Amino acid sequence: MSDTGSTSQVLVAGGGIGGLAAALALVRQGFHVKVLEQAAEIGEIGAGIQLGPNAFHAFDALGVGDKTRSRAVFTDYMVMHDALDEYQVGKIPTGEAFRQRFGNPYAVIHRVDVHLSLLEGAQETGKVEFLTSTRMERVEQDDSGVTVYDQHGQAHRGLALIGADGVRSVLRQQYVNDPPRITGHVVYRSVIDKKDFPVDLQWNAASIWVGPNCHLVHYPLRGGEQYNVVVTFHSRKPEEWGVTEGSAEEVQSYFQGICPKARQLIDLPKSWKRWATADREPIGQWSFGRATLLGDAAHPTTQYMAQGACMALEDAVTLGEALRVNGNDFVKAFDLYQRSRVARTARIVLSGREMGRLYHAKGVERLVRNDLWKGRTPERFYDAMEWLYGWNVGNCLAK
Repeated sequence: MSDTGSTSQVLVAGGGIGGLAAALALVRQGFHVKVLEQAAEIGEIGAGIQLGPNAFHAFDALGVGDKTRSRAVFTDYMVMHDALDEYQVGKIPTGEAFRQRFGNPYAVIHRVDVHLSLLEGAQETGKVEFLTSTRMERVEQDDSGVTVYDQHGQAHRGLALIGADGVRSVLRQQYVNDPPRITGHVVYRSVIDKKDFPVDLQWNAASIWVGPNCHLVHYPLRGGEQYNVVVTFHSRKPEEWGVTEGSAEEVQSYFQGICPKARQLIDLPKSWKRWATADREPIGQWSFGRATLLGDAAHPTTQYMAQGACMALEDAVTLGEALRVNGNDFVKAFDLYQRSRVARTARIVLSGREMGRLYHAKGVERLVRNDLWKGRTPERFYDAMEWLYGWNVGNCLAK
């Protein structure tokens, strides 16, 4: 196989976290990659995200572990409080014992910094080409490859196509065409400078305050110089999936009755981004010949498991491993990749829905939630997390 030209080129639709991770995995299998990105530049929006040990296993497998660690904040614990009365529902240490158990840390990081680490890694290979302002419109396949047609009518040829084109995936629409499931849950996100963040909440922790039909999250970013603030509530009105500018007045109207300590969080931001959220029902097939889906295109989920980006990273590593063990036979590899990922990612989607219910419990359900983890030791928490954080490159393929 030639090292240049379309004879060794794979197409990736989408230049976000999943697309860049896929590009790195493909380069490690000897391919050149062309990334088709619909935005005018390769970049990322959003605020903070959480990274479990599984994400760091993936970063290491993709060769960008050190870059990502240098930009992350490593937490001391995860903690959940009741937003009505400050009751501590559960606290999970994420220090040395946690690292020993799972082989990697728990961290929080700005989404832009994850993207930058992957982008630098891709650029350094010299084997990833980026084409911006390019939106995939349709895909055709034959026995030797795929052709992607963009909005300009231009054709792009490659051995295979990875659809990492997000929650509104064109590739998924062409092959699956299933509707989104609008949750009615609205997420507001903002980043606050340390000097403006309440001293009594400056914890080195992934922290959540859970309340009736709402919750609030905060954690440090960028060496503790900034703090991520996320608030979620059940909307009173019909929602349409998308991102808009937020309104401080709207946020204030949904958080009556929560304790003053947690309420400080919604008084902080001068500007908000508003996400009306959705997921999709899990599907059993997302590989179609020489085309496959990855990340949010394959398994869009709500934010409650804090695993959206982590799952995309896992997908990319698993895809690379499936190619490796199948001698870069794309059809066989895509089938193995899919079989290795469908149940795990569906568990994340379905668990996210249940976690949202748990966070937003009210009445007697709230009392049950607050009793769930009484007296639980760190080791028992770690046992419960084994299925999630125990993933690594060595066990990623279906047996």
